[in-house]
Order: sequence, then C-alpha cells, then structure tokens
Amino acid sequence: MEKELIINNVFNKLLSLKVKEQGERIILSIAIISYLIHLILIVLANFEVIQIESKLLKNPIAAIYTPFSFILVYEVYLLIFFLPKSISFYIGKQYEIITLIVIRRIFKDIANLELTSNWFKSKSDLQFTYDVLTSLILFFLIYFFYQNIKKRDDSNSDTQQKRVKNKQTFINLKKTIAILLVPILLAVAMYTFVIWVNSSINSNGNEVISFKNINNIFFDEFFTILIIVDVLLLLASFYYSDKFHKIIRNSGFVISTILIKISFSTEGLVNNTLIIGALLFGFLILLIHNKFENNAVPNRVARSDE
Repeated sequence: MEKELIINNVFNKLLSLKVKEQGERIILSIAIISYLIHLILIVLANFEVIQIESKLLKNPIAAIYTPFSFILVYEVYLLIFFLPKSISFYIGKQYEIITLIVIRRIFKDIANLELTSNWFKSKSDLQFTYDVLTSLILFFLIYFFYQNIKKRDDSNSDTQQKRVKNKQTFINLKKTIAILLVPILLAVAMYTFVIWVNSSINSNGNEVISFKNINNIFFDEFFTILIIVDVLLLLASFYYSDKFHKIIRNSGFVISTILIKISFSTEGLVNNTLIIGALLFGFLILLIHNKFENNAVPNRVARSDE
C-alpha cells in the first residue's frame, strides 16, 4: 500500500492533469519564440549578416519546421500521459506523433520545391507529393482508430470499470513505466536540441538536417524505447488476461510500433509506405479485436466450460 502511495505521489507530480496543462502552455510559448527566432535567422541569412548554409534558412515557410519540433516533444509527453490510462489511446498517440512528423516534413518539402514541368522526375517534388497524400491517409486512419476505441469503451463502460479495479497492479506498473519515461524524454530532447543547433551552425554546405538524420536523433531512439515498453506491457498483460484477442491486439500494436521505428531508417516512397502500413495494421488489429469483444459466442462457450 505504501509503495502504491509513493507511485501515485510521483505520478501526480509529473503526469497529472495540472502538470499537463502547465506543460502545454510552456511548450506553446517556446514554440512561438522559436518560430520568431527562426524567422529572424532566415532574414539575417538572406541579407548575409550571418553565414549558415542550410535549406532551412532560405525560405520563411521552413521556419514552421522549428515550432513543430517542440510541439512534437509535447506530443511525446502526451503519449506518456495516456500510457497508464489506456493502451489503445497510448498507441493512438504514437500514430499522432508519426503523422505530425510527416506534416512537419511537408513544410520542409515546400521550401525545397523545384516547381518544374518535370514534376514526377524531381526527387523533392515527388517527396512533397508522397508526404501530402500520406498525411491525408494517416489522418483518415487515426480518425477511425479513435472512433473504434470510443465505441468499445462506451459499450463496455461497466466492464471497463470492473477491469480497472481488478488490475490495479497492472495500472501501477504502467504508472511506474510512465514515470521512468519522463526523465528519458527530457534527456533525449535536450540532446536532440544540442545536436540540432550544432548541425545547423556547422553544416558547411551539407544538408545534414534531413528527415532521416535529425529525426533519427530523437524519434528513432525514442521509438526504440517504446518498443521495449510495448513488449514489457505485452508480457505483463499475460498475468491479467489469457484471452486470445487481447494477446493478438497487444502483439499487433508492438508490430505496428516496430514498423514505425523501421520507417526512420528509410527514405522516399518506402518510408511513406511503411508508415501507412504501420497505422493500417494497427487499425485493422483493433477492428478485429472489437469484433471478438462484441461476439457473444466465445462467452457462451466459456460459461459452458465452467
């Protein structure tokens, strides 16, 4: 009981609703300030007041890339915030993060557009096309993913409350993991920011700030951590449920996270295909899981065995 009290106290200091709202205001303020600073740097670079060679300092539209980076860090915090509350919403936040990464990349793509008659022969123009279509598909899939979570939760509210009471130990485990993820998030975020600034200043004409490079520094590593967390949650869930559809759902979510992680090591159409495939796989897994959940036949079979 004392251990549970300590976990709850630490959790409330790091991941309470009040802390979430305060963090939201802080991140939004930082995002606005960073956007203005980026714009100033673009003006100074265009007037050759400073000498920094980077595509992110040539077009004002590219300045949106910077505040989006801070918003993404906050989205990672929300992912941790939802971890103890719902595995499905936790996975949904992963999908939101990768979608925002693609959206952020679109702003960089716009700054790099060549706008030639040979649209489909230009690598940058093609990437812009891939990213725009991918973001629409991802937004569509996320909508239906959350819709199916709500449908299931609404139809099983009493069962859900009972399940929460019977699995307090599992909830405490998720809270403990969430608490440990907070300092990891801060450490990796600070490291990312230092690397980003250093890369921008010392690029020497090389385009080091690409999707593959800068996102690998933070999100590739963080999704590796999430895979470890997902596997731990999958294994722990065996203590509380041996239902086939629950095991398949949690296993499917792990596979979905792995596909997202793999996407960071690829570029072009392969990258977009992997991201769409990851969300589509997770959505279909949830959809089939809900069919099992709403099917009365397995319940009758279970009662007859008893």
